[in-house]
Amino acid sequence: MIPSPRPSVSKLAPYVPGRPIEEVEAEYGIGGAVKLASNENPLGPSPRAVAAALTAVREVNRYPDGSGTVLRRALAARHGLSPDQVILGGGSSELIDIAVRTYLEPGDELLAPAAIFRMFPVAVGRAGGTIVEVPTLAGFRPDVDALLARVGSRTRILALANPNNPTGGYATRGDLERLLRALPDHVLPVVDEAYFEFARETGDYPDALDALRGGRPLLVLRTFSKLHGLAGLRIGYGFAPLEVVAAMNKVREPFNTTSVAQAAALAALDDAEHAERTRALVRTERAFLLAELARRPVTAHPSLGNFLLVDLPVPYAPVDPEFARRGVILRPMAGWGFPRSFRLSVGTRDENVRFLGALDDVIGAGLLRPEAPVPASAR
Repeated sequence: MIPSPRPSVSKLAPYVPGRPIEEVEAEYGIGGAVKLASNENPLGPSPRAVAAALTAVREVNRYPDGSGTVLRRALAARHGLSPDQVILGGGSSELIDIAVRTYLEPGDELLAPAAIFRMFPVAVGRAGGTIVEVPTLAGFRPDVDALLARVGSRTRILALANPNNPTGGYATRGDLERLLRALPDHVLPVVDEAYFEFARETGDYPDALDALRGGRPLLVLRTFSKLHGLAGLRIGYGFAPLEVVAAMNKVREPFNTTSVAQAAALAALDDAEHAERTRALVRTERAFLLAELARRPVTAHPSLGNFLLVDLPVPYAPVDPEFARRGVILRPMAGWGFPRSFRLSVGTRDENVRFLGALDDVIGAGLLRPEAPVPASAR
């Protein structure tokens, strides 16, 4: 007999990542597929980060600095905080997991707007806790009043992904200030700002670090995966009060970020040219995609990130293979509660045109008509 896992693990729905290019190409016998499924940087990694990583890899016989001292100092100096207020993780996803395991006992609650980034429910399930998702307002904007009304004695974390993946909705500066001001002391606010660099130019979008610097107790998460193109190295970072970081460090694995990732991240911080090229591309191509999709029988939701949530008039799952066999990999959204939707990462102009061509093929084949038969490739 094989021992049974914990009941909370048995009930857990794992996080399902986007399909690799190689897998799709092998399945459909094609080449040159484009992946617009995982919100990756289409320009690739920071060149400075690549050079630093290649240097660091020569010393991987040594364990990394377990606390990432040099990188934490650089992040703290850049943001006007103490190094002891900075914690590193294997992407911000690991820091979500560490925060949940640090603050939630079995039966405790994490409160969040509906359709929050799915690593929050996964982390809560691992800890044996309960996630409570509160319906959002129009445009997927978090409902501050509803969230505050739902806070209870078992609520330990209030999580906010700002902007949220996959909806693109965000809390305004006024929303965030009101939420933080009204939360009771037994609740830790966790603000996931993985897409902060793409959103910060919007006038009413808040920088959660302003609240932390002003004395508000919260955890702010960011990542090197998106703007800097280091998704494959898995390195993220968080800022919080000293007491929160100290508690999370008790839970964190001692060598949770590699020496190669730390070196690449440190170099990427100073690569302003690559960062601005990426921001400029996302601004331009996001607007291009929104304009083009508005001319087609789909609905694309506005976004401050490097992605768009796109609704179809039919369920997406049967249509997904039609995109894949045309060499375009998208992200189905049924697991987020949007069975008629996919998430589209903002790519280069060539990649975006490739996607639009595949979409036009699907439309031309009549597959977006509600009465359309299920494609043979999806049976």
